[in-house]
Amino acid sequence: MDPTARVLRLLSLLQTYRHWNGDELAARLDVSARTLRRDIERLRELGYPVDTTRGAHGGYRLSSGAQLPPLLLDDDEAVAIAVGLRTAADGAVTGIEETSVRALAKLLQVLPGRLRRRVDAVGAAMLPAAPGYRDTVDADVLVTIAQACRGSEQLRFHYTANDGASTSRLVEPHRLVSRRRRWYFVAWDVDRGAWRTFRADRVSRPFANGVRVPPRELPAENAATFVDASLRSRPQAHQVVVRITGSTEQVPRWLGELTDNGDGTSDLRASADHLTHLAIGLVMLPADARLIDPPPELVAELHALGARITRLTTTPVPT
Repeated sequence: MDPTARVLRLLSLLQTYRHWNGDELAARLDVSARTLRRDIERLRELGYPVDTTRGAHGGYRLSSGAQLPPLLLDDDEAVAIAVGLRTAADGAVTGIEETSVRALAKLLQVLPGRLRRRVDAVGAAMLPAAPGYRDTVDADVLVTIAQACRGSEQLRFHYTANDGASTSRLVEPHRLVSRRRRWYFVAWDVDRGAWRTFRADRVSRPFANGVRVPPRELPAENAATFVDASLRSRPQAHQVVVRITGSTEQVPRWLGELTDNGDGTSDLRASADHLTHLAIGLVMLPADARLIDPPPELVAELHALGARITRLTTTPVPT
């Protein structure tokens, strides 16, 4: 067996069980004890922490280390991880959406086509975590954007604006950001010569053209603050100011921008494209929140939402 293939086989065996007897491991690999020790040392040089136990029941075990070395996965394990990452990227677990997309992009880049088809089949059979609450983005679109960001590679795509107009764009993507139950990404627009924020759900047919470019300096602390500033500058379909007394820790940050009034109160400038989304977000606020001059259509939506909640809790179905 080729030495490299043998070391990979050794690593796969060590990842299978907690502890291996030295003689049994050597027999599995059909090598001498001396060759086995040499291969163990090669793994250690590559960053895999292999512990040696001595005595009558001595052998080897793969332990946890200071850094994460590459992992060997079988087909079922790779599919399970990919499906889990797609679920997390859809917002099933708050706070790890962006990390999940980056990890998914790395995994799908090396996943064989037959396993990608299995991942797609499982994903198609799954329902989204919150139907109608997050604008749907194709996982392949997110992965393509994430890979272009990681590789500093130019990206071409078709983009649909608020007014429905479709344009062809050439950008240098910087970073994906999850905000307000949507995916955005920050990029340098080559044709317009300026930084732009794009909604990923409005992107279609993205492809990286193979042109690698040096990273540009973003005119903001990070991509998240750039997206936040961009969203605040865009008029939303529905807006309202909320006066909050006391702590604001429970305020959903996707709702809008908070301003401390310096007197124990804060004003939240909440906004959303969908009236129902705004109403649901306001219901999630602390009890000591009050609307300031709310528009009539928002008041009506809140009353309708309250009526639905009341019906759910006061008119149980007879058993």
